[in-house]
Amino acid sequence: MTSNLKGITLKGSAELVAEFFTFGINSILYQRGLYPPETFTRVTKYDMGLQLTTDVALKNYLTNVVAKLKEWLFDCTVQKLVLVITSLETNEVLERWQFDIECDKSSKEESAPRQMSIKTIQDEIRSVIRQITATVTFLPLLDTACAFDLLIYTDKNLMVPENWEESGPQIIEQSEEVRLRSFTTSIHRVNSAVAYKRTDSV
Repeated sequence: MTSNLKGITLKGSAELVAEFFTFGINSILYQRGLYPPETFTRVTKYDMGLQLTTDVALKNYLTNVVAKLKEWLFDCTVQKLVLVITSLETNEVLERWQFDIECDKSSKEESAPRQMSIKTIQDEIRSVIRQITATVTFLPLLDTACAFDLLIYTDKNLMVPENWEESGPQIIEQSEEVRLRSFTTSIHRVNSAVAYKRTDSV
């Protein structure tokens, strides 16, 4: 495991970014009301209170996805993760949370860790999650039953798990986009944005 003294290794960086996605995805699902609030439990992480699902099926699903994502982060073969929220009634895409992932592939050849404080990285992650929490102030209310999908963009020749399927980009017609903060571990950089359907176009 990495420490503040030893700096950041590729493995440590992959773990930090994967951990961010666990908390980030849970935060979006909680804030956007996709699951009842009573199916979440409050935990403290990054010096802030966060919500984690207690729904067994959702928990297992996210654990499997994030474990695979961690492998691909370590191999520098993943380019983005997208969380898509769709209306169950119309199947229309209402929101699209996009996280672009850049990886410095030269880190695969390095033996010495990079000098970057874990605290600095966690402070940056906290700022991103704070923004996710604040989006409820401007995102349109989801007043219909919704479902979500996770899309992961990887290198073309990558072996994908058997029960995963190919998907289109699921773009929103006539959307507004808001750029959120980014964070970097000095090996991985994550840029985030949310696109949503304009209410005047409904």
